Amino acid sequence: MPSYRLTKKKTGSVCSCSVTISVIIPTLNEESTIDQTLAFIYASTNDGITLEVLVVDGGSQDQTQTLVRDRARVITSAPSRAGQMNVGAREATGDVLLFLHSDTLLPKTAFQDIRDALSDPAIIGGRFDARTDHDTGLLWIVCRMVNLRSRLTRIATGDQAIFVRRDVFQSMGGYADIPLMEDIDLTRRLKTQGAIAMLQSCVITSARRWKTDGVVYTILLMWIFRFLFFIGIAPERLKQLYKDIR
Repeated sequence: MPSYRLTKKKTGSVCSCSVTISVIIPTLNEESTIDQTLAFIYASTNDGITLEVLVVDGGSQDQTQTLVRDRARVITSAPSRAGQMNVGAREATGDVLLFLHSDTLLPKTAFQDIRDALSDPAIIGGRFDARTDHDTGLLWIVCRMVNLRSRLTRIATGDQAIFVRRDVFQSMGGYADIPLMEDIDLTRRLKTQGAIAMLQSCVITSARRWKTDGVVYTILLMWIFRFLFFIGIAPERLKQLYKDIR
């Protein structure tokens, strides 16, 4: 039986408190990305932090489950990003839940940054800044603008690695059971519950959607979807127009 937790003694950081963080990763046919994502998790500095890593797989037909089985706890679920993350949250035992996309890489200081932010009892959750693995040209500008918009609105996307205290997440009822915009919906509700940390340390997320559809087209598409969502168009209707490149 593999071990899923890692605990070390804390030395010399801003906060001396200990915390247990459950990293929840929804997957579906992610054999090309999940190995590196897990490697970055375990390469992060974890002094004084207990990690629990849960991969919630939505029925992958590739080698995703095989690649992670000896490195994380694998849970199977119906394929739905929001549903998979809720399943992981119900199984998690950590004080803090970190929802991580399978193509997003954490910075080395990620867990210490989360622990230090949550040492303030007024902070109930937060997110990281983000950039893509193709951080040049128009994408360089896009990522900075997305981070700025998020900082001003206190609303985050899943690519920014949202984290939240587990008791707050449970009291909110978790992610809404919708096929799209579950991250926007969660963080809109989350900021009504307390203060949100906007961490400046960056996660690195895949630019595969941008590369596939083109930067300008993807920007316009996301703006249109966000606008339609904010004016009340049902996520189920939006999902019919959304090409699911995970």
